[in-house]
Amino acid sequence: MSEVTSGSGSDQVERDDAIRAFLEQHRPEIESQLAEWVAIPSISAVADRAIDVQRSARWLAGAFRDAGLETEIVPTGDAAAVIARLHTDDDLPTVLVYSHHDVRHAKPEEWQETAPFDPVVRGGRLYGRGASDAKGQAVAHLWGLRAHLASRAHGRPAVNLVYLVEGEEEIASPHLADLLTARADEFACDAIVFSDTLQWAEDFPGVVTSMRGILGADLRVIGPAHDQHSGAVSGAAPNPVHALVEVMAALHDESGRVALPGFYDDVAPLTARRAAELAALPFDEASWVERTGTRSIDGEAAHTVPERLWARPALEIVGILAGDPEGVPRAVIPSVASAQFSVRLVPDQRIETVAEQVRRFVTDRMPEGVDYELTLTEDTGQNPYVTPEGPALEALERATARGYGAARAFRMGNAGGGPAELLSLTSGAPVLYLGIGLPEDHWHAADESVHLPTLLKGAATAAHLWTELGLELPR
Repeated sequence: MSEVTSGSGSDQVERDDAIRAFLEQHRPEIESQLAEWVAIPSISAVADRAIDVQRSARWLAGAFRDAGLETEIVPTGDAAAVIARLHTDDDLPTVLVYSHHDVRHAKPEEWQETAPFDPVVRGGRLYGRGASDAKGQAVAHLWGLRAHLASRAHGRPAVNLVYLVEGEEEIASPHLADLLTARADEFACDAIVFSDTLQWAEDFPGVVTSMRGILGADLRVIGPAHDQHSGAVSGAAPNPVHALVEVMAALHDESGRVALPGFYDDVAPLTARRAAELAALPFDEASWVERTGTRSIDGEAAHTVPERLWARPALEIVGILAGDPEGVPRAVIPSVASAQFSVRLVPDQRIETVAEQVRRFVTDRMPEGVDYELTLTEDTGQNPYVTPEGPALEALERATARGYGAARAFRMGNAGGGPAELLSLTSGAPVLYLGIGLPEDHWHAADESVHLPTLLKGAATAAHLWTELGLELPR
């Protein structure tokens, strides 16, 4: 773990203070800029919002250009990615920064603080869809770079930088692999900084060193040829809802473990070192429940909550649809019932292996008398990734401690997925995680927000990180 002490040197303390002062001085501009961007409803999953995803890309490209970077907007399907470059010296190491500017669909009727795309600042938070996931992350990088340049002699960065901010992350990045392959030379780098992750707490910075993978599943159970009046056939007709919930209920055993046969065979054992890292986090169950709004704690009783989140796999049902969930009920046995669930993978699980386990489980568990269709997102699924130990990770730990003004940076994981392994495989470079979100930011839910003081600390971390990586990465 890295520590910052009073013996770190007066020059370093002066630089830390200068970066912090720079960001505080520009806080009104940072808030205004983020609010302007959040107001663009760049929902990649909604076809009618494709033009807004394009507008979002143009906004970001303009912001990068204003900061002095060479920018390009690259079409990716109906969306667009933004590539920005700051290359000043062939002898300097190069860092690729990854994030995304598309956002999740929002249900306006569930938002209480403000409408999803009518951002407002209240109580130190900026509310709006995408404020934290992940436009706030990109804005933190934008201003972290500005602060870094302002703190450097002659305004020259310590590393060359390439920013890749895609517009399809919320729909599983279907065109990212092709983009990375087609432009492999342009994305060649010595390290990758992945900015679409959560932070532990405002006052206890955590360095993410692992990310779970994800496999999505859509199960459609088919019963009668058409909806049937329950009074006419009840007790004698197959009910796809019954079949569906029977299969869904069997996905976990009584101890909270996933019941797919062989599911845990490839799970890497929790090392004593990793267990100690997670145990060092200042975790309190009551505080966690309050911060996340989860009401209670569930899952594998044999493991701590941090272990369940970051070192253990999980399976969650995220949607069920059947009959008449809204409107006036018709008292029918529906012809179709469907469910969506996602599997979170950990080292050393692989997408293709888990996909086959899901297929076998559904086949074996599906009751007779109904048919079914199972769709798995193998093509866009994401395998887990762990940051390798080494100078780059140590540089991130030092930068995080300095950015947060803390004595140390803890280690944690990220419970969600992302294309970290893909980025590493295509570039051959290690992936570092730098996120500014908090568990209470309500990603993908109503009243999403970003904690502005934490955003500034994330920006300061980025400013310090370029200096640290400039010293550690090979030239």
